[in-house]
Amino acid sequence: MQVLHDDDQRADPSAGTVITIGAYDGVHRGHREVIRQVREIAAERDLQTAVVTFDRHPASVVRPDSAPLLLTDLDQKLELLASTGIDHTLVVRFDQARSLEPAEEFVTEVLVGRLGVRAVVVGDDFHFGHRRKGNVELLRAMGADLGFDVRGLELVGLDGAPAAEPADRVSSTAIRAALATGDLDAANAMLGRAHEVRGTVGHGDERARELGFRTANVAVPEDICLPADGIYAGWYLRPDGVARPAALSLGRRPTFYERADTSLLEAHLLDFDGDLYEEPSRVRFVQRLRDELKFDSVDDLVVQMGRDCDDARKVLSALEPGSFPS
Repeated sequence: MQVLHDDDQRADPSAGTVITIGAYDGVHRGHREVIRQVREIAAERDLQTAVVTFDRHPASVVRPDSAPLLLTDLDQKLELLASTGIDHTLVVRFDQARSLEPAEEFVTEVLVGRLGVRAVVVGDDFHFGHRRKGNVELLRAMGADLGFDVRGLELVGLDGAPAAEPADRVSSTAIRAALATGDLDAANAMLGRAHEVRGTVGHGDERARELGFRTANVAVPEDICLPADGIYAGWYLRPDGVARPAALSLGRRPTFYERADTSLLEAHLLDFDGDLYEEPSRVRFVQRLRDELKFDSVDDLVVQMGRDCDDARKVLSALEPGSFPS
């Protein structure tokens, strides 16, 4: 996949492109169905394929106080898009100036001027441009004059077919809602993969080590969406790409602290003893084991931590490294 940016040379549009546009946060099953149709049309018409996305979520500029947490950072999004077989991804810098750009100008400058668009595939509720005035109807009207056609798609369910009920639709919003309630099974099913977060391993208060369970404290950026506090079975991926089984604790450690401002992600790598400090890590949440609890004594906590490790080992031993129950 060729990754393009605003200041790059444009992709060769001599054959024309089939394009989809959007934040593509999560690159979930719904997104992959759109891309499948993009590739299908392109193959039928001997065209190239392209995703037009943004370097940040547009809401972080347009309405920063209510912008959603991200399911993927930009690097992960590009990795996931590359896995779909798309030819090009154009990463548009979304700043204040871009937020004020009329939808018509975006079409002529980016879709036609940069990528030689011949067809556009988007959700039928897609909006873009200043004050969200751009939509499928506008794209179709402009396409009639500029030489491209438009396919508007209904939101799909887990099977890739149009969802009959709103509650069955796969969307980034629905995935965030599932994560917020701790429904990891539903979130992972919609993602089509285990939810993954990334961060650097830092130093903590070493309480877990004192209890006999050494953990990696993973500092996840504040704009990334984490699941609800709790204990999880998951995978910890080191920079070498090897997925190691782990018991994950996400929470505010109520046994030790009456109040904590933020949740802490701690990964105890099973059957591993090594130095992880300052290394970049990827953590995949596979299965929720239990809620975070306050214990009457440290000894009770230690006993439960041992059980959590056993439960995580049992869950993960049945899976291929890095995968999740399908």
